[in-house]
Amino acid sequence: MRYTEFTPFDLWLLTQGLGVTIGLFLATSLVGVLIGVVWGVIRFYRVPVLTQLITFVSEILKNSPVLVQLFLVFFGFPGLLKMNVTPVTAALITLSANTAAFVYVIAVSAIESIGRDQIEAARVFGLTRWQVLRHVIAPQAAAFSIGPLTALLVNQLQVTSLISVIGVMDLAKIGANLNLRTLKPFIVWTAVGILYYLAAKLVAMLGSALEKRLRAHSAFRGL
Repeated sequence: MRYTEFTPFDLWLLTQGLGVTIGLFLATSLVGVLIGVVWGVIRFYRVPVLTQLITFVSEILKNSPVLVQLFLVFFGFPGLLKMNVTPVTAALITLSANTAAFVYVIAVSAIESIGRDQIEAARVFGLTRWQVLRHVIAPQAAAFSIGPLTALLVNQLQVTSLISVIGVMDLAKIGANLNLRTLKPFIVWTAVGILYYLAAKLVAMLGSALEKRLRAHSAFRGL
């Protein structure tokens, strides 16, 4: 193997890997948040069978290593179900499901933080379940959950680095390849770490700004 110096072009390669990382992070976060919120609503309304099933699935996802889940989807599903699973597909399925499990916990906590007296009062005034969910529960739950949700998403951004082990050319994978080519681990992994830090800092700043806006809006409405 021919070793070379770390060049500005290598930094460009790392930013391309960061683009893949952010793309997968955004996709899996969106899917995970939507599924987790739906699970939380099902739990709130205590839908028979579904509530018990969701609780069971979320417990498994929360309490098992993400790497094991990733290997199960990428290596296990093709053998068990006789289907072809690409590295990107495996990453999308695994990270979306893992995110949903933790969002479910946050959603349940946020909904349960709302006083039952408010919900009962809304029902007395003739609001339907959908109207109660939309006008009473959702605004307060969103303001309550944005802080924990931001912390979760920052963590999930770091978790995306695990998908490099199945061949996804994300930031971590490109960093590993550059490390082998240049034999400059301090330079390569410092650059990788800085890029992860900047991405995580951006997520945290956006979450903080959204939280302030939601809390101000809730306070203005008297919620």
